[in-house]
Amino acid sequence: MSQKWTVSIILLAALGNLAWSLSARANFNGKLTVEIDGLNNNEGQVCVSIFASSQGFPNDRQRVLKRQCTQISEIPLKMTFDDLKAGSYAVAVIQDLNGDGTLNRNSLGMPVEPFGFSRNPDVRTSAPKFGDAAFVLAGPNTIIQIQMKKL
Repeated sequence: MSQKWTVSIILLAALGNLAWSLSARANFNGKLTVEIDGLNNNEGQVCVSIFASSQGFPNDRQRVLKRQCTQISEIPLKMTFDDLKAGSYAVAVIQDLNGDGTLNRNSLGMPVEPFGFSRNPDVRTSAPKFGDAAFVLAGPNTIIQIQMKKL
């Protein structure tokens, strides 16, 4: 066998192993831990919503992939989500002070309860776009930090 064929066979084997490795990683289910800081008190509950696409982000509860609410027991607060496939996600968090499960707003449409987003984008006049808050979950354990804000 010529040296050219040997190199070609080695390259094909390496590419096959790489493709199998990438395919195996893409099929895993990982865990996401959301660390929430910047809570001024332990009033109400914190609700975390995970979105897998821009559709409905950040307010449409019909489009939420996973949602979890919990009483504030410690600051910073950690919430964990299991069985997430590899991919892009964005997280929206609210401190639901009155327990109604929604981000309450004033007559001008501005939030009156604390909120936060993955990647902590600047928020001035409107909620961020999915791309501004999106992160990649690509390993078995992903940890993100969210800093709560209040306008």
